[in-house]
Formats: sequence, C-alpha cells, structure tokens
Amino acid sequence: MIKWISNLFTSTKIDDTTDCMKPEVHEHQKNNIKSVSNKFLIVGLGNIGAEYVNTRHNIGFKIVDFLARKEGVNFETVKLGSLAEYKFKGRTFLLLKPNTYMNLSGKAVQYWMDKENIPLENILVITDDLNLSFGAIRIKPKGSDGGHNGLKNINLVLNTQNYTRFRFGISDEFKKGKQIDYVLGDWDDAEKGVLPERLELASDIIKSFGTAGLEITMTTFNGK
Repeated sequence: MIKWISNLFTSTKIDDTTDCMKPEVHEHQKNNIKSVSNKFLIVGLGNIGAEYVNTRHNIGFKIVDFLARKEGVNFETVKLGSLAEYKFKGRTFLLLKPNTYMNLSGKAVQYWMDKENIPLENILVITDDLNLSFGAIRIKPKGSDGGHNGLKNINLVLNTQNYTRFRFGISDEFKKGKQIDYVLGDWDDAEKGVLPERLELASDIIKSFGTAGLEITMTTFNGK
C-alpha cells in the first residue's frame, strides 16, 4: 500500500513537470525554426524598365542580377517583383528585385518577409549612395534613409530602421541641379571598366552576410 501511494505521487510529479516545463516541440515546428534561421532575403533596389537597366540608381538590381547569373539561377516573375533562389552552404538566399518602382520598395520587402517567414535580422537591402565615392562599400546594421527614397519607404512600411543595408557608392560628380539626371544616368566608361570587379566583391558580401554573419562581414568588407 505504501509503495503504491509513493508511485502514484511520483508519477503525478513527473507528468506535471513534463507538461509545464518541457512543452512538446513537434517536428514541423523544428523544421520551421531551422528554415527561418537559414533563409535570407536579399533585396536589390532599382526601377523596372529597359531605360533604367544600366543607370547608377539601379545598382541594387545589377548586383543581384550578377550573383544570379554567376551561380546559374534564374529570376521568376512573382507578386511585387522578380525572385531567384540561391542555395549556398546550407543557406537559402532569396534574391528580390521589387517591381514597385523605387519609391514603393517597402511593400515588396514586407510581403516577402511575411510570406517566407524571414526575420528582420536576415534581411539585406542593397542600394546606391551618393555620399560614397564610386565603388566604395558600406555595410551597416541600421540607419536613416540618407535621403534615399527606396530606404525611406522601407523604413515607413516596416516601421523600423533596424535592418542591414549594403550601400554601394556612386559618388556625387554632378553639377548643381543635375542630381536626378546623374542618378538616372548610365555609368561612364571608366566606371564600366571597374564595375565587374566591384560586382564580384558584392557577391562575396552577400554570401558572407548569410554564412559568416553581419559583424564579420562588416569587418571584412567595409572600406574595400
């Protein structure tokens, strides 16, 4: 009788501990957690249309296009943009080119974040920057829009500035009042000669962001 009562209380205690302190994690939940941590949204900012393809403002498109072509993956037309999937070292990189035009980029970013269940820390936004010399690289974990309309809309839609941005310098070599013409103008011959090497470096930055992490990527590539 004493042994039976002892076993009864022991059993009850174990069951309570199991239910309250060690909730069951189903297999599909484990898989979902894993997929979130290993999935990255790489957003190249730009404008759609043949007239914008080789413009300075479209460097975000140009970088993700270069990586996709180099790795043999293709873009498909999807909701709010074009998307290519690239797998590397156990990570999945979703390369996104929004088709919303620059000023509404945030709509596409938020949609694909939500659809693919990608956390904010796994997002990298690639943009041009007038305040950096041509080809200069700056990777930052957060910051203001710096006057860039694409970043401004992303900040507004996501209601945060805390996402990683990869700024590619296009310099500010334009005459007063000619900023729009300069930004929406084609690269000059000297810039075209240097671009392939900078695009190769940009591809390495994207892969490093997903595999080595933000801190190592900033240390390795900022200033190059």
